[in-house]
Amino acid sequence: MAAKFGTSGLRGLVGDLTDGTAAAHARAFARHLKSSGMALAGAPVFVGRDMRASSPLIASQCAAAIFDEGLEPVDCGVLPTPALALHAMANGAAALMITGSHIPDDRNGVKFYRPDGEIDKNDEAAITRLAPECGTARAATPQLMRDQSQEANAAFVERYRGFGPEGLLRGLRIGLYEHSSAASDCLATILESAEVEVVRLGKSEVFIPVDTEAVSEETRALAAGWVRSEALDGLISADGDGDRPLVVDETGQVLRGDALGLIVARYLDADAVVTPVTSNSGIERGCQAEVSRTRVGSPFVIAAMSQALANGRQRVIGFEANGGVLTGNEIKAGSADLVALPTRDSVLPILCAFAAARAAGQSLSAHVAGLGLPVAASDRIENFPTATSQALVAELSNDASARARFFDPLGAVSKTDLTDGLRVTLENGDIVHLRPSGNAPEMRVYSEAATEALAHDVIARAIARIRQHTAT
Repeated sequence: MAAKFGTSGLRGLVGDLTDGTAAAHARAFARHLKSSGMALAGAPVFVGRDMRASSPLIASQCAAAIFDEGLEPVDCGVLPTPALALHAMANGAAALMITGSHIPDDRNGVKFYRPDGEIDKNDEAAITRLAPECGTARAATPQLMRDQSQEANAAFVERYRGFGPEGLLRGLRIGLYEHSSAASDCLATILESAEVEVVRLGKSEVFIPVDTEAVSEETRALAAGWVRSEALDGLISADGDGDRPLVVDETGQVLRGDALGLIVARYLDADAVVTPVTSNSGIERGCQAEVSRTRVGSPFVIAAMSQALANGRQRVIGFEANGGVLTGNEIKAGSADLVALPTRDSVLPILCAFAAARAAGQSLSAHVAGLGLPVAASDRIENFPTATSQALVAELSNDASARARFFDPLGAVSKTDLTDGLRVTLENGDIVHLRPSGNAPEMRVYSEAATEALAHDVIARAIARIRQHTAT
């Protein structure tokens, strides 16, 4: 089984999933639910999907496996991952989301949800252990499945009705880059109900992999062009399954996901914030909450959020550098009661960004500038073998001399952090972070520096060093 768990769910090439591997993991999940007492015979399992060409087939194979294990697959159609999770949790049921998130269309994946939210690393281990025993035989798809796609989408839209003081967002003109995101319709409806003028742009029937963390130059140019030509107060979008936001300010500048997470924490007055080590180093200074750092991946963030709740925190917010925000407990915002949603969501950071700026009487760009965060950037080397990136990070992590030689063209290393990948602070204060992606054959590269130009220059030089080092 070539497909495997990454930072968020099972991921692999389409052929490595449709050969029965995805179904075997769905069957293993069903067995794990029953053996652990999380689901009784006949219990529903909600199944959703993104807009990839391969997603309907994988969904049908997984539904057949669930049915064969004595549970009832319920079709939720195309919808955002957080909408599926919210609907399943409200019904005390498990769920499967067929999505590869932001990775290319030749790949796909499966996200698994227990009745109380995302699975954790112990669940992943159990599913991984059981999957080989389930084989790759393809069961027949149930002839008729209950369809709850309308109910699931409607409940997600209703979640945000009344967010913020009445009329707070009235009159804003916001672009919506639809591309092939499962969240586009929900986003448009939610914003329009808040009296925002939504300009829908760039809808595509062909899947477009939009990465909201390492935003491509093509996407940046497209968004900036629309902001100018359509006279927008900002532009928004989301990745393929709608759990990661993309927000562009009125100048055409893409906002970093960790800045969005900080805005959410401040706007909702969080008393505990959980975020991976890849998020901006200024988060601790930017809010009054207790901040915990984790490895990259929602399971790690959720585990630390659970610990914060156990420690008595009342308003727990988690977020990742990709902008996806998680809530650990019920939080009131305007007249909306936001029940806990411990999975990434793109809608909450989008609403908080515009609401916080409006409440402060500022433009979006001015509000973000007022956060005072260090300048950070991120990029990736695509089609970079995972084994190669892992070997490089291991070598530089374990050998101080090799690490010093590697980073010498960028500066002397003063501090090293091995929480997730290799994160070094140079003597001039710049930060360079190398991390093999857990979702695709990519090397992620992050930086912080005194200016945006310098932050991007650090990344460019780091990527050049990686290519030079691995070519020898």
